[in-house]
Amino acid sequence: MSQHDPINEQSKNQDMEPFRHEAGEYLTTNKGVKVSDTDNSLKAGTRGPTLLEDFHLHEKLAHFDRERIPERVVHARGAGAHGYFQPYESLAEYTKAKIFQDPSVRTPVFVRFSTVAGFRGSADTVRDVRGFAVKFYTEEGNWDIVGNNIPVFFIQDGIKFPDLIHAIKPEPHNEMPQASTAHDNFWDFISLVPESMHMIMWILSDRTIPRSFRMMQGFGVHTFRFVNAQGKGRFVKFHWKPLLGVHSLVFDEAQKLGGKDPDYHRRDLTEAIEMGDYPEYELGVQIVEEEDEFKFDFDLLDPTKLIPEELVPVRPIGKMVLNRNPQNVFAETEQVAFAPSNVVPGIDFSNDPMLQARLISYTDTQMHRLGSPNLNQLPINRPVCPVHNNQRDGVMPMNIETSRQNYYPNSLSGGCPMMSPESAGGYVHYMQRVEGRVVRERSNSFSDHFSQATLFWNSLSEVEKEHLIAAAQFELGKVYTKHVKEEMLKHLNYVDHDLAKRVAAGLGLPAPSVEAIPNHGRSSAALSMMNTDKSSIKSRRIAVLAADGVNGNEVMAIKQALMNAGAYAKIVAPHGGMIETMQGEELPVEMTFLTGASVMFDAVYVPGGDQSVEVLKHNGDAIHFIDEAFKHCKAIAASSEGVELLAASNIKGVNFTHNGSVGTEMGVITSHSGNPNQFAQAFIDAIKQHRYWMRSTKEMVPA
Repeated sequence: MSQHDPINEQSKNQDMEPFRHEAGEYLTTNKGVKVSDTDNSLKAGTRGPTLLEDFHLHEKLAHFDRERIPERVVHARGAGAHGYFQPYESLAEYTKAKIFQDPSVRTPVFVRFSTVAGFRGSADTVRDVRGFAVKFYTEEGNWDIVGNNIPVFFIQDGIKFPDLIHAIKPEPHNEMPQASTAHDNFWDFISLVPESMHMIMWILSDRTIPRSFRMMQGFGVHTFRFVNAQGKGRFVKFHWKPLLGVHSLVFDEAQKLGGKDPDYHRRDLTEAIEMGDYPEYELGVQIVEEEDEFKFDFDLLDPTKLIPEELVPVRPIGKMVLNRNPQNVFAETEQVAFAPSNVVPGIDFSNDPMLQARLISYTDTQMHRLGSPNLNQLPINRPVCPVHNNQRDGVMPMNIETSRQNYYPNSLSGGCPMMSPESAGGYVHYMQRVEGRVVRERSNSFSDHFSQATLFWNSLSEVEKEHLIAAAQFELGKVYTKHVKEEMLKHLNYVDHDLAKRVAAGLGLPAPSVEAIPNHGRSSAALSMMNTDKSSIKSRRIAVLAADGVNGNEVMAIKQALMNAGAYAKIVAPHGGMIETMQGEELPVEMTFLTGASVMFDAVYVPGGDQSVEVLKHNGDAIHFIDEAFKHCKAIAASSEGVELLAASNIKGVNFTHNGSVGTEMGVITSHSGNPNQFAQAFIDAIKQHRYWMRSTKEMVPA
């Protein structure tokens, strides 16, 4: 199908001149008729009946009635961004895909991040898997990596996917709970499907409450193939690693953000791009030679398994930068259609049964959701390379086809569009030998459901383990069917005996008495977020608590130091507008204690100024702001009289009367009269650590 624009852009602009006005553009109907009044329907008299001849009313209401399209069954709530991908070097040895040949070429991309279970109106910060889908607009056609922020999946065969999603979604009799797996149906399903246990360990971890889309990993999940120009194939897994490191929220923080700012993640992404803090991710691959397919103690085709990086290191092959927000969320983020079946020469599939089902399901779903087989003519889905075929008509085609021939073979159009040989870029599927009986069975190599769940558990730090246990107690604590909880404790016992005992204690149920499977002791450092990069505070948000009479010099000094390090400071005050400094100057207030909260920030700073500190001491919201930031283990700093506010809070275990120039206990940075540069650097170093987990012990948490 040839892409033609029958309207010359210059003449189009000239034709539009009568519809422009010196103050803007005139409102018209969809047919181009100028509208004189869009506030009042056409009536017989000012209080009479509305007339059927009001074509503008008809059109306006009819369009409005049809504005919504079916939301995605899963991944309904999403946020998107445009950008580019650029390889580090040629990968011609491994793949003939042109996107990986020339390190000087940038390929446009569109990325959509999303939650999975919730409806479009749910909150961003719920405990859930996050979708991480990337559309590459390559010169050979569109290629999609449709992945998640977790490297494995719940089930091994796609035929179980409808059952899984039915179990995850709100229960049908009352449509509750929204965007949550903490209910009987989900855990009943999981208790009967032990292959899910590896994924469940990730679900219960802090990976499912990311700090932002900019600070979470992405994975292609399935095993794919690279194929080079010589026809040699290799297995490959795709990894996205954020250059800001991998960071999470704490669960209490995530829950509060759901109320304070349900758009927290999408707002963070949008604002970061607007401010030039472009999210950056490194694309890495794990490549496995075909002759090594069976050298592991798991099956490469099993989507509930990962390849530990100690066995096959992740090789960085390029970087993706997101540098432009959508101009219209519906037209771009909502209408973008991803499908794992969208591949280019040099990229092919494996026999992963979950992947094979997705090749069918995604395309079918997008055609249903967007209502037309012409979905790839939408601007957000349109390839950048020429498109020629004989597929015509359907609902709402956007291209005007002029050729008489819509069939193949033909002689009237010189045989065009003709077939493309492989040498000219034609896609040729990888030739693999396939044989076997037609059966509904699963390979015995898929039968190990617990060893990698144990690997994940062993890889976590003690703090991460405590968070996972608390998550399990919360989720199963919302289950009201006793035997479901008991079955889940049995499954957890197959993962680790101590894990099962600690979860059981929180549920008030008997723990399994003996270890089901001896813990193999293996671990992988790459699976713990504690080992992430902590070298930067770029794009972090810091709250500055202040009131009238604040020391403006201290405020400006710390704001400048944070800005130099790539972070942003916002003044949070008891009232909006401006606050007056002790130097007689005015500072703009960006948030009040009513519109802001500590959960929206990565760290807190309290400057000096007797009058300001005295006001904040008697403000319950200010005290709560500090207490909550301390509870969530964030960096906190105070200078000169600001230290008095920390002393008036419920922070425990910190000495505020030290004689040294700068105190740095447990991520609480204080300075009574020390070197301001040393103080600022100590605060920056504290923010880099992200959290100070030693504060999460019971006796350290403020009341």
